[in-house]
Amino acid sequence: MAELLLVEDDAEIRRTLIRALTQMGHVVTAVAAGAAALRKVIECPPDLVVLDLGLPDMDGYQVLETLRSISQVPVVVATARTGEQNIIRLLDCGADDYVIKPFGPAQLEARIQAVLRRLDQSGAAAPLVVGGLRLDHATREASLDGARLALTPREFDLLSYLAARPGTVVSRRELLTHVWRQPLGGPDETLDVHLSWLRRKLGENARNPRYLHTIRGVGVKMVAPAAGPTGR
Repeated sequence: MAELLLVEDDAEIRRTLIRALTQMGHVVTAVAAGAAALRKVIECPPDLVVLDLGLPDMDGYQVLETLRSISQVPVVVATARTGEQNIIRLLDCGADDYVIKPFGPAQLEARIQAVLRRLDQSGAAAPLVVGGLRLDHATREASLDGARLALTPREFDLLSYLAARPGTVVSRRELLTHVWRQPLGGPDETLDVHLSWLRRKLGENARNPRYLHTIRGVGVKMVAPAAGPTGR
């Protein structure tokens, strides 16, 4: 259960999300404007903010930038703005994740849980553990079955992004946007190269995946493998 602040000006969407998120076990406070959201974060800090960009009093980017100047509360942006520059801008402004409208409550809940898994109670980045794989953001160290992995900074970021979403298929576009900050739809050969390097270090290959499973035409999914030797 988490205490959520929902910032959404559309009354029907607001009611639907309040009902759905409450049924999922969260405590939800909702406001319809940016200024009210900033006051709520100061007066009663939530565990996470769900922020719509199309607000009546302030642009959502301005709310996000102001929010980042006063708090490190995680933010999941809900937006209908799909252009590549919009997505890159909101990530640069400090969003932790985003969902594109229209979306279902289950998809939003998955994003919320993914962000919360990366945080401990103090708000510091918590180690990510998937099977025998462990990634520590505080030290930027990774290990597999207790043995340290020698990862480049980009490999660590890519593995961390996937490990924060175990069992979820992450699209190639999303990986390029979040990890490489490349325009959506840009060249992605570098992603294949990094996945190949990571598989080698994880003791697997594309034909015999253990952690990194490619879903052809869709993206990549990380799963905890069945118990057994790593084959390294």
